[in-house]
Parts: sequence; C-alpha cells; structure tokens
Amino acid sequence: MSMINEHPANDHLAEWHQKIGPPVSTAPAPRPVPGTLTGMTVTLKPLAPEHAADLYAAVEGEDKRHIYTYLGDEPYTSLEGFREAVTTKSQSQDPLFFAIINNQTQKPVGWAALMRIDTKNRVVEVGNILYSPSLQRTKAATEAMYLMAKHVFDDLGYRRYEWKCDNFNVPSKRAALRLGFTFEGVFRQHMVYKGRSRDTAWFSMIDSDWSVIKNGFEKWLDHGNFDSDGKQRLRLEHLRGELPGQKGPVALGL
Repeated sequence: MSMINEHPANDHLAEWHQKIGPPVSTAPAPRPVPGTLTGMTVTLKPLAPEHAADLYAAVEGEDKRHIYTYLGDEPYTSLEGFREAVTTKSQSQDPLFFAIINNQTQKPVGWAALMRIDTKNRVVEVGNILYSPSLQRTKAATEAMYLMAKHVFDDLGYRRYEWKCDNFNVPSKRAALRLGFTFEGVFRQHMVYKGRSRDTAWFSMIDSDWSVIKNGFEKWLDHGNFDSDGKQRLRLEHLRGELPGQKGPVALGL
C-alpha cells in the first residue's frame, strides 16, 4: 500500500516521512482568450480602441485624477493619449483586458484584466482595475468581478485566483475581503512604481472556496436583494458567511 493512501488528504508523507501536499492533476488550464462575459447589469468584452472615447469621458478631469493613484497608469490628459493606451492594452495577451460595458447605456464604464497567467499551475490574477465614478460602489461593479471569477473557476478550471494591491490602498483591501478573497500577507518593498516603493498586500481565492463565494455572489445579485431604489437589502458578506481565516493574521507554521 502506498504512503499516500495511508494518510489523510491534508497530511501526505513522502517516502522519507516528509510532509508533502496532496496529489493533483498536472494538466494545464486553458489560457484566457478574448471573449464576452454577459451579466444582468454589465457585459465584459475585449477592450478595443473604439471604447476609448466613451471611457475617456467617464474618467477624465481633475476631479478624477485620484482614480490613477494606485494604478501603473498616470492620469491621461488627452483623448489621443488615452486612445493610444487603450489600443496598446487591447493588443496585450497578458494582461488580457476586458472593457466593462453598462448594459443600459451600452457604454464602457471601466476595464479590468486577467494577468500573470500561469496555465501550468492554474493560477491567474485579476488586476489593472479601472472603475469610473459611475461604476464605483454599484451592483454592476460587483457583478463585473463575479463574472471574471466565474469565468476563471467554472469555464477555465483554474485552482487559484489572486488579487494584489499597494498596502496603502485601503479601499482595494476592503474590496478584496468583501468579494471573498483571503488575505495572505504583505510582500515588503515588492515593487517600484511611479518612482515610489510599494509594499504589496496579497489575497487569493482557491477552487475549494469558490462554491461558497459563488453562492454568496448569486444571492446578493438576485433582484430580490434590492429595493425599488436599487439599494441592497443584505450585504454580500452577510449572504456569503465567514470564510475561515479570511482576514488573517497570517501565522508562520514551523
């Protein structure tokens, strides 16, 4: 009888009585490709140059410069420059950018990307998220993230879905927890961007979390969870319930 069969799934031992992880399929995941993800309030489509004009109108202006503080992009000061950036992003395969389209207006209100795509280990990150003020803190904003996570787990079969942000970006960290990501720690001096140092907060969802997270998303997005003014009746966290260890602290096991 093999050593693997003699021990519980979470306590496998190698031949020399060293603990190792449980066996897992080595088949790679498919690479995300441009496509359409359709929801009730938003549709995600491959980012394209024709999205530039409407999206620039939604994010340009001195009062919106704060949107770019934690992005790699600097605030854009002209439609021409913004269109060039959108064109470049639309041609990228990693990050793979999606335009977030409002289903009522049929106009883009933001973008987000699947990035750091690791098909061998079935790991992918969501990032480069640009939400216009009209999208922020709306049902559509949450549904966009649900559609991307659902695509990653249900359609593509990834094992791990990551969220990373500047550790000073408190709204992003709160959003990660609200959406169901689990905090994993801070990588000190992880990056240099815009001439400054970045400590990076790491979060993840894994495939064994997804059924609980998905159920919470779908209950929250249901029409019955919103009153006639579009205000939520129950919060996403309430409908999903607690995820073990979601907020840390992260403990070092020895």
